[in-house]
Amino acid sequence: MLAGWGAAAWSGTLSIALYIAAYGLGGFVKAREGLQTLYRDKDLDVNLLMIAAALGAASIGYWNEGAMLIFIFSLSGALESFASDRSRKDISALVALKPETALKVDGSGMRTVAVEELIIGDLVLVKPGEIIPADGVVSSGGSSVNQSAITGESIPVDKGAGDEVFAGTLNGEGALYVEVTRPAEGTLFAKIIALVEQAENEAPRTQRFIKRLEGSYAKGVVAMTAILLLSGPLLLGWSWSLTFYKAMVFLVVASPCALVSSVMPAMLSAMSRSARKGVLFKGAAYMDLLAGVKVVAFDKTGTLTSGSPVVTEVVAAEGFDRNQVLAACASAERLSEHPLARAIVSHAEEEGLELDTAEEMKALPGWGIEARIDGTVWRIGKADASEPGLPDDLKESIQRLANEGNTVSVIRREDEYAGILALRDQVRPEAKQAIRQLQKLGIATAMLTGDRGETARAVAGEAGIDLVYGDLLPEDKVRHVSELRSRYGHAVMVGDGVNDAPALAAATVGIAMGDKGSGAALEVADVVLMNDNLERVAETIQLAVRARRIVMQNLTFAGAVILLLIAGNFIQGIPLPLGVVGHEGSTILVILNGLRLLRNRIAL
Repeated sequence: MLAGWGAAAWSGTLSIALYIAAYGLGGFVKAREGLQTLYRDKDLDVNLLMIAAALGAASIGYWNEGAMLIFIFSLSGALESFASDRSRKDISALVALKPETALKVDGSGMRTVAVEELIIGDLVLVKPGEIIPADGVVSSGGSSVNQSAITGESIPVDKGAGDEVFAGTLNGEGALYVEVTRPAEGTLFAKIIALVEQAENEAPRTQRFIKRLEGSYAKGVVAMTAILLLSGPLLLGWSWSLTFYKAMVFLVVASPCALVSSVMPAMLSAMSRSARKGVLFKGAAYMDLLAGVKVVAFDKTGTLTSGSPVVTEVVAAEGFDRNQVLAACASAERLSEHPLARAIVSHAEEEGLELDTAEEMKALPGWGIEARIDGTVWRIGKADASEPGLPDDLKESIQRLANEGNTVSVIRREDEYAGILALRDQVRPEAKQAIRQLQKLGIATAMLTGDRGETARAVAGEAGIDLVYGDLLPEDKVRHVSELRSRYGHAVMVGDGVNDAPALAAATVGIAMGDKGSGAALEVADVVLMNDNLERVAETIQLAVRARRIVMQNLTFAGAVILLLIAGNFIQGIPLPLGVVGHEGSTILVILNGLRLLRNRIAL
């Protein structure tokens, strides 16, 4: 374009030749896209309008203005592609980290195997600087691991024996021996890749409306241009050259480029920024929907709570020692793999108690277990405050602990009541802050759980939840989500388990816990928290609100510029170069406004 403008002083023929080259280089891709739309969908789009306007400008001698139109139009398209590519890069660059091989350690030494050959229990060596090939637990060694690609954590995390590591994360300066805990297809990394590959490129509602409008709008602009060409000389008394000039200006300024570019760059930028924080969206539509949410419902176990119960209190009956009761209970539960049993054993070991090996153990269906320890029979099972013969002090403790949300077990030695033991799933450390953040945004919070009502109310009270629904089956959760949608308009459901999948699907936006979440929950969810950090929920809603606000700014600005330029063309008359700069300049401005969301430091 600049070469053609510069050559005009020496040779008009050379100048035109250079302009034609600029038209071909800058407009080829857009012209092809427009012709494909015309051929495939039998419809007009903004690409053909711009090419027609540029050719029209050239036909009346405004070669430079036509070339400028194509240049700025192509530049705006490149900026929009940048936003799209940046979003895909932040999400799908994870695939490039997919580990292919692992260094397996067994009795015969070390050998390199395909990641797909690893099974649960295998031991692998991860050397410094290598990508961890499988989800597992560190058996020995120590290092810092960069987990940013998976969880969004910017600072490497120190790992030692007993710590969990994820496939696709980068080992630091130390060597790690890792025991595999998940097969290749079940790793967190594999879940991420599946999310990326299955992600729907579903556009937001506003973008879908604009896309539907674009064809009709383009036809309307062409029709108005034709009417203007006919009515100018016949009805308005304009000369043919003036009529054609105004028609070309109208064709340029009335095109909906800025309107079309008002939505997706902002949404894609918001998705890209979320991905860097460990929040994956399956489509831009869900970012748009999230901006209108008025209530967020949470599952309890594994979502608001850690999913790992801990012993909260041990009460010994009169005549019994607390440590004796706890040690006997842990010794009896030592052979069980039940989460409550593991919690009891872990608590006793933390207190340094010496545990015996049960001589025999059997289950008491519907109640608990019985074990013989050093010749003495101990029984541990469900506590019932109305049980006959239970001492009054234990009755009071059972009622108190149950009201606080604990699962209470009664412990008997032979036929004597030895004491009670209480366990409770702990509220996640970040859950309270996450709930407060949502409430500051004016968003109501609810908890939907299959746990009993007393436990649900106790956990909800500790976390600060507004609405509590307990004793729910999966179908009950769906019903309550539907009721919340009817009451508030839009509802988010946050969950992790298979039983949460129906409710996640029923919500306006379903958010799954990506680390500990089940495959069913990840499949039906619209958004995934890869690091299970609940505080990201409020942050992401804030970002969605910001993205929608920018979209509304863009649409208002773009529409105002189009109306102003059209009015100026008919009332006063505006030069074609001004029309080109005004129209395409507004397109670039709305795209740049959307790209602001890529910045990390931006007020929400």
